Amino acid sequence: MVPVSASTAPLSAELVLGRTPSLKEPKLLGGVLYWLEQRPQEQGRTTLMARRSPDQAAVELTPGAWNLRCRVHEYGGGACAIGRLGSGEPVAVFVHDADRCLWLLALDGDNPQPQRLTAPASDGRFPGALGGGVIDPTHNRWIGVLEAGGQDQLVAVPLQGGEPQPLHSPVDFCGYPALSPSGRQLAWVEWQQPCMPWDRSQLWLAEILPDGSLACARAIAGSTPAEAQGCSVFQPLWAGNDLVVSHDRSGFWNLERWAGADEAATSEPQWQPLLRDQADFAMPQWVFGMSTHAWDGERLVAICCREGSWELGALTLPSEPSSTAMWQAIATPFSDLADLCAEAGQLACVASSATEPSGLLELTLSSGQWRHHPAAPCPVPAEAISQAQQLWFEGHGGLRTHAWFYPPACGGHPEAPLLVKSHSGPTSMARTGLSLGIQFWTSRGWGVVDVNYGGSTGFGRAYRERLDGQWGVVDVADCAAAADTLVARGMASAERIAIEGGSAGGFTTLAALCFSSSFRAGASRYGVADLSSLAGDTHRFEARYLDSLVGPWPVAKATYDARSPLQHAGRIRCPVIFFPGLEDLVVPPEQTERMAAALEANGVPVEVHRFANEGHGFRNGATQIQVLEATEAFFRRHFQL
Repeated sequence: MVPVSASTAPLSAELVLGRTPSLKEPKLLGGVLYWLEQRPQEQGRTTLMARRSPDQAAVELTPGAWNLRCRVHEYGGGACAIGRLGSGEPVAVFVHDADRCLWLLALDGDNPQPQRLTAPASDGRFPGALGGGVIDPTHNRWIGVLEAGGQDQLVAVPLQGGEPQPLHSPVDFCGYPALSPSGRQLAWVEWQQPCMPWDRSQLWLAEILPDGSLACARAIAGSTPAEAQGCSVFQPLWAGNDLVVSHDRSGFWNLERWAGADEAATSEPQWQPLLRDQADFAMPQWVFGMSTHAWDGERLVAICCREGSWELGALTLPSEPSSTAMWQAIATPFSDLADLCAEAGQLACVASSATEPSGLLELTLSSGQWRHHPAAPCPVPAEAISQAQQLWFEGHGGLRTHAWFYPPACGGHPEAPLLVKSHSGPTSMARTGLSLGIQFWTSRGWGVVDVNYGGSTGFGRAYRERLDGQWGVVDVADCAAAADTLVARGMASAERIAIEGGSAGGFTTLAALCFSSSFRAGASRYGVADLSSLAGDTHRFEARYLDSLVGPWPVAKATYDARSPLQHAGRIRCPVIFFPGLEDLVVPPEQTERMAAALEANGVPVEVHRFANEGHGFRNGATQIQVLEATEAFFRRHFQL
């Protein structure tokens, strides 16, 4: 057994998982902070919470069986919109997962009850997926996305109830509607297959006519799949009369502004770069509801990612079109930030640091004073927490590549086991906020390296594009190189290296076991085993994702076969543990069954833990605990720790 520091007792899976809720999509309205809280101890149920001031206790607004969840594009997000009616009354409009309908909740008064806005289908089937909306007070309606019949539509739903009314049909996908302060303009984002929204997307703008219909809809920024230069846009935002968006034409997602767009929307757009910074003011648009910039009524605030770490700041907007904005960093101890909102000199976001768990950060812009409300108390004393260390190493093709290394509680040494984490996406990133799941391993004497392999976000477009056509090559090489670097530095044992990941990270895990000699065990959660099957079986949102990651299907079938772990299961000789969700629509569990059967037929030690009520991404706390405990026991047994 690897020695563990006397000051650090091994953490239990029940202590680090299954209790802490996930906080999402905070919004400020009338001085009240609202947010969504997903509770693993309630089978992943999500509820709406509110707090009237930083000193007051939070109040649950949708108790009991209410479950706020959007299923547009399977990954959802944007399940709840907060805004005002034309009369000024604050309301919430949310999607209830039990019937997939929209519901209206008045936010004033004592104990208001939600009222259904849309009706379920008479035959009991779900009438498409709704979500990602905003409230239009001029017409007392909700504007958002309806995904039904293999098509996205921008629709409007009257707040007195009724059927969704079509407003606009994109070629393929749309989302992120933003209503101008005057109520006369609507901006949104569109993208077309085979591109994902972070590859090529467009910002659209339309005039809202007095009857509520849209006119003069047109693309005003971004690119289509047919254009030679790829660029993408993220989160249109109205800053008074100005339209602001993150655009990566510079190589990074930087903020740009069209001054006076609400008053001159029919003229040719005049885009002004607000910053020319080597930092990303955006993130990959996997879900609705994400926000990296906000307008408090007077100033623009933003969060940005610089070489893997997030920071908070404000921008002083220039009066001259040729001038750039001044970035003023706002000092806080938090390096992992998301879901920014602002109103009247106040901002809020979800924030965590190396020693502080995820919680709601509330900050007054004039004074810089802030308060952080953790989702749950941290069960680990600060001095016992293993903090992330930047690890730069030579990755695939000799390129400078990044990871976060967490040394074991006993300190890194040549006999320490090492867990390599391959993040999901694969267009995503390894973040720096306190992960009790990682501390579970370091408290047991393991080192953990969380790899930002080529293709990860937070390092600019060129870093993301390293994975184009190279999924299963670059990510595998980078994960192996990170492990090999730590072994060479005497920080880990070459004979005790495991790799784990979920979804796309599960694919990287299995591919690394096939095509690399660095690893001695692996764990795959709902991971991809067969690329050809994924190309034919996966859901609509990712139906053409593999075109860019691997190659066009079926023209590139030989490449799909060459990269698929299932086609090369005979090359895996080390133990593997699998965790499929039997309701998974993204990566059907049949892939795991075939992969496990192939390994068992070759005499490889295999375990499969199936979860009947889980889909793609485990929401139930009991499931999460079981997965972590089973993974640790499996590795410990085979590494003889």
